[in-house]
Amino acid sequence: MSSANIEALAERLDTAWRTYTPIPPLSESEGISSVETAYAIQAQWTAMRLARGEKVIGRKIGLTSQAIQQQLGVNEPDYGTLWQSSYYLASNGRVEIPASDFLQPRIEGEVAFLIGKSLPGPNVTARDVLAATEACALGVEIVASRIADWRIKLVDTIADNASYGGFTLGPWDRRLPESDLSALAMTIEHNGVPAAEGVGAAALGHPAAATAWLANKLLEFGVSLEPGDIVISGGITRMLPVRAGDQFLFSLTRQPSLMASFR
Repeated sequence: MSSANIEALAERLDTAWRTYTPIPPLSESEGISSVETAYAIQAQWTAMRLARGEKVIGRKIGLTSQAIQQQLGVNEPDYGTLWQSSYYLASNGRVEIPASDFLQPRIEGEVAFLIGKSLPGPNVTARDVLAATEACALGVEIVASRIADWRIKLVDTIADNASYGGFTLGPWDRRLPESDLSALAMTIEHNGVPAAEGVGAAALGHPAAATAWLANKLLEFGVSLEPGDIVISGGITRMLPVRAGDQFLFSLTRQPSLMASFR
């Protein structure tokens, strides 16, 4: 696909983001089937945002759990870029988020990593990730889709910045990477009612293994994880729909709970 066509499709996604108007799947309207083309569209979209003053503060991994893959009908992970403008800062275990910021929002719980040392590769392992990690935290991702009715194939979600909407975090814990991250238990209460649960192993067997997958995938595009990067390592719970007025209480083993309220 030509660079002009890639730029035009990135513009289409950006317009959908800004106007809250979903578009048909690119896999259908444009016949896109190549993962490489989808990542090129994603990269062009991020470049457009950077030119307008956006900042990249890390990466997100998507589709790491079997439940999410089955839910969306795909069979491998993907990644996207974390944009600073859609990071919602929590305070004292609470965060308020405008539901109107997102198109077709859903929410899920994750384990977040703060990278402390460069991961240049090649062949990054989970052990390498843990050695390079400064701290971990409870992570919450608001997943959103510019693709109408979430009718996505893998290439659609990749081009759409891995269906990224926004994220928030609990406090960073420098001791957490020393624990068994695969055994961490996450629960979500939705408006006071238990709604979802999962364990760290849901993310490719271990959140650090998911982050190693990300590091190696980025290297294919000449990018490495660097100190200060935030990685949200993939949902370990199922995704829940979000509406204005909803409250979600996230709990993770040995971490302070986090209440996300949508207005």
